[in-house]
Amino acid sequence: MLGSGRHQFNASVGRIKGRAARAASAAVPARITRQILLTGVTLLPLLTAAAAGADDPAPTYVTARALFRAAYSQAFTTRTLDDANDDATLKHYVLYPYLQAARLRSALQASADWVQTDRRAAAFMATYGQFPVARGVRRAWLESLARRSQWELFLGAYQELSASTAVRCQSFIGRIALGKTHGLADAITGAWLTPEGEPDCQIPFAWLKERGGLSTDLVEERARLALESDRPELAREVIRQLPAQRAAPLAEWASLLENPEPRIDALIASPATPVTSTALLEGWTRLARTRPSAAKERYASLVSTRGLRQATASRYALALALSLARSRDPAAIEYFDRVAARDLDDAALSWRARAALWSQDWDGALQSIAELSAASRATARWRYWQARAAEASGAAQRARPLYESLLADDNYYSAMAAARLGRAPTPHPSVLQTDAALMKGIEQLPALTRARELFLCGLRPEAAAEWRFGYESLTPQQRLQAIPLAVSWGWYDQAIAAAASQRVFNDYVLLYPRPFEREVEVAARLNRLEPELIYGVLRQESLYRVDAVSRAGARGLMQLMPSTARATARHSGLHRPQLADLFDPATNIALGAATLRRLLDGFDDQMPVALAGYNAGALVALRWLPAGPIDGDIWIENIPYDETRDYVQRVIWHSALLRWLQNAGPGERGDAWLASVKPVPDAERATHLATSR
Repeated sequence: MLGSGRHQFNASVGRIKGRAARAASAAVPARITRQILLTGVTLLPLLTAAAAGADDPAPTYVTARALFRAAYSQAFTTRTLDDANDDATLKHYVLYPYLQAARLRSALQASADWVQTDRRAAAFMATYGQFPVARGVRRAWLESLARRSQWELFLGAYQELSASTAVRCQSFIGRIALGKTHGLADAITGAWLTPEGEPDCQIPFAWLKERGGLSTDLVEERARLALESDRPELAREVIRQLPAQRAAPLAEWASLLENPEPRIDALIASPATPVTSTALLEGWTRLARTRPSAAKERYASLVSTRGLRQATASRYALALALSLARSRDPAAIEYFDRVAARDLDDAALSWRARAALWSQDWDGALQSIAELSAASRATARWRYWQARAAEASGAAQRARPLYESLLADDNYYSAMAAARLGRAPTPHPSVLQTDAALMKGIEQLPALTRARELFLCGLRPEAAAEWRFGYESLTPQQRLQAIPLAVSWGWYDQAIAAAASQRVFNDYVLLYPRPFEREVEVAARLNRLEPELIYGVLRQESLYRVDAVSRAGARGLMQLMPSTARATARHSGLHRPQLADLFDPATNIALGAATLRRLLDGFDDQMPVALAGYNAGALVALRWLPAGPIDGDIWIENIPYDETRDYVQRVIWHSALLRWLQNAGPGERGDAWLASVKPVPDAERATHLATSR
């Protein structure tokens, strides 16, 4: 089964059997426990067989791994629970329970014998319910039981703490069906008071309503929660259940979220029309965010016709000022000046400082920085900008010690400070001392063994779950040694995550590896790029994960959108990639590097703009270009998207650090970092680049 020798899940097969019996009794109704345990003998003897295996199964893992991969790929198509023909090597493999889990999940989609399938699922949960391997089985089994209205089994296997909203709603349906309704009204009320629109809860909500449990106040509260969470569609569904008088202000709020400009115009034209202050401010904030120029045109009329006093108008001015600052509109400063001090938190003050920097209002920037909290002022970002503003104001003697104080840090701002001082960025490496014996001991822990094998088999989510399961039990010293252990496996993203959790940031040899070196070298040469730049993008995009997929659908090491990859292939004369090709390192790196080259060509070799275009899209970066030359650090600081600003800064730092590592010492001076960002000379070419697909 899931372990052999010291790699088995539990130290004693006897304890496993006893625990399985107790877990089975607790997990399912008593009248079917005996049947489940009888079925469970198909699972437990395999643990006994595993315990009789060799002490060190590692030499057999290559063969077992190949057998597992083949069997696992078939598990989701054959829909069979038959394991009689499985090779003994496979049955003794540490991941064998994952094969059984896959077969169960497949069978639970459509089974010819539901009684047998449910018994096998119950036995599996009784044996492995406490381990990560059981999570997918539990979810699939609960979904199957709910589809078949097998509520007694469902409630026996249900665990509220790990349940999704949909599964929790299904548990309500089961309790209603079985008449187990003690305390149910309170549980359903808790689900009702969320901003989520869950179809599976309609039956429980109807049950609660029939019993008078959904008061008008509760209905209104849910509508408000939906509106506060920017869910006007859900809010309208709920609002229909309210009396007209109580529904009207909420419907107005929904309209302001859905169509802010015409609704605000209507409210300006009809000053007597009632509207709640919250709804008006939310609608105004939406308008300011989506169409700042339109909001600017309407600000004075809105304040006047709606009779907004200065203290109230402050929040409207702030919403507009923030949006104008992100748009690099000089009028942002004017509206920040209308905001009361109590409404200026650190986020607002940061954008007021950026707006001042964009206008090169150095005194205004210094004033905004001075009003930040002490913690924010102490960050590298604002220490750097204090120095820059002081220098630009002619106070070089005051700026120099501020720049020098940043040199002890290792980040984009420390490198920029070095450039301002005419020096090369010089990182401060700190080597994590490795303990080979401790690493070996960690590697042999059952959960970490399973994590490694799952990683090697390409089952990344399952590997990460096993890693977390094992990592939680490690001592602080062991957790430190888990970092180089993951690196030794080639599991770089997990190593970097573990390092971050332990605040290990400066072992640069460990945390900045150079895998895929041949592919990167070829792509760099063909596209006239530094390998370190490609590695900087690759590290920031995917943390070296070949199979990375973003929520937006970007794929592979350099996180290419399929449309971008196809456009780049067409323009660069490369093979048109299929989706699967984007998980091939050579293909992905070649296309990613070619994409970056196209961006550099389109944006006149301005690296910050090209990187912004790589992250946010070329068309967006084109909109961000200034009307005239502006210092590069000011342009980067005023990138409207927080994610893109951080992205550009981190890739620049990664690249500088990688060059420093490659040179084994001081790198080049950072003069290039001080270059201005300018409008592109060939706007038509840049526009074509930005819009081509």
